[in-house]
Amino acid sequence: MVSPTLVAVAHGSRDPRSPDTIGRLVAAVRRARPDVPVLPAYLELSAPSLAEVLDGIDTGAVLVPLLLGHAYHAGVDVPAAVDEARRRRPSLRVAIADVLGPDERLERTVLRRLSATGIRPGTSSVGVVLAGAGSSAERSNALIRRVAEDWARRHGWAGVVPAFASATGPTAAEAVATLRAAGARRIAVAPWFLAPGLLLNRVIDGVRAEEPTAVLAEPMGAAPELVELVLARYTAAAAALN
Repeated sequence: MVSPTLVAVAHGSRDPRSPDTIGRLVAAVRRARPDVPVLPAYLELSAPSLAEVLDGIDTGAVLVPLLLGHAYHAGVDVPAAVDEARRRRPSLRVAIADVLGPDERLERTVLRRLSATGIRPGTSSVGVVLAGAGSSAERSNALIRRVAEDWARRHGWAGVVPAFASATGPTAAEAVATLRAAGARRIAVAPWFLAPGLLLNRVIDGVRAEEPTAVLAEPMGAAPELVELVLARYTAAAAALN
């Protein structure tokens, strides 16, 4: 029996580093599950579009949204694209997996990226800015706020404060000010982002305007934890096609 195609659905970006990063993640997922066809697709700004990918699939598909929380794209854009594809091809078999977050594997990945810069738990002189995209859906923002609060309690830094690129606060400048007031002498940025892009750049630029020597961790990218998480979401949703 042919396995349904895993379609890794990313937002898309004008920053070419973003689809390059998604491409590396997709390649890692393929290596982990050579029995499963794996394709990337984008909601906007990058190619191929989700509509184009769905039109080329004959064996059934499981869409895995490469989205870190439940916001507009997960709740509206992805289902709308599936509905439109089914109108064109009523026999198309599609299941939509859950988004990637919340999941402790995301936290492990971000902490590991931060540790790779030399910023490790227990360094009381360090303040961490947890950088998020920001959303009009507070459910998505709340996830990042909860992670920041949990890390502030557990990891022994001067503080951990979220900073959002859009839609909500605090801003990068506000986050740095809060950390300075808490006693932080060094600032580090931990991106709650899968890939580089304009929104992450906005937070980084805001932090650097306040603290030019801030330490910058890499986005999650094609981390082993992300590969495992994508495949877990795929496996859970694929059962709906059987």
